[in-house]
Amino acid sequence: MPSVVAAAKPSVFAVGVYSRIQQPPFRFAGTGFSLGGGLFATCAHVVQTLNPATREMLALAVATSEGHRVIEVRPVAVHRESDLAVLEWVEAPPITVRGLRLASTTPAEGSDIVLIGFPIGSALGLYAAAHRGVVAAVVPMAIPMPSSAGLQARNVQALRGTPIEVLQLDATAFPGNSGGPVIDVRTGLVVGVVSMALVKGTRESALSTPTGISYAVPVQPLAALLPGR
Repeated sequence: MPSVVAAAKPSVFAVGVYSRIQQPPFRFAGTGFSLGGGLFATCAHVVQTLNPATREMLALAVATSEGHRVIEVRPVAVHRESDLAVLEWVEAPPITVRGLRLASTTPAEGSDIVLIGFPIGSALGLYAAAHRGVVAAVVPMAIPMPSSAGLQARNVQALRGTPIEVLQLDATAFPGNSGGPVIDVRTGLVVGVVSMALVKGTRESALSTPTGISYAVPVQPLAALLPGR
């Protein structure tokens, strides 16, 4: 576990909106991680709408020896149904960022995992934290309700569309962890992307306050979003 965390942490970044004329200049939105080649993964809901009037830009906060450096990025692909997005550098900075490798298969239930991100975001400082757990189950994103009274528009859409399976994790994710990698401890491969928004209101409304159960989107839909795939 310590070696997996140490190897992955330098590839995990805070994602947010930056504007020189606002205070604070960087507004945290969620977590993202490097895929290599100047590409980064995060959740679609982390990609914020920008205000041209305040010269906002989508950015990553990259830790350096002197603090944090803000690097501008732009969306390459955004898929709202799976709550996934791929970002890229606007201009490649003079730093080397190792990409995390994606798994090709869904992890087995019971697999040991670690999720890395920025719980509570700026409130705790932009220092990536790791939380361990297991893949408790692989489940459908939306649960069929016993009656129409419990259905919401998002549930109906999820049940009618292509079924989306999510990883149910026996690990606590907090607001700010969204977009962070879920890593299989045995292989060191990313098996999922933490998503607080995808299942909130469709599977477990209690995600607004941590319950010890979290969810992640498997990486197969993410791989399909990469350029050239």
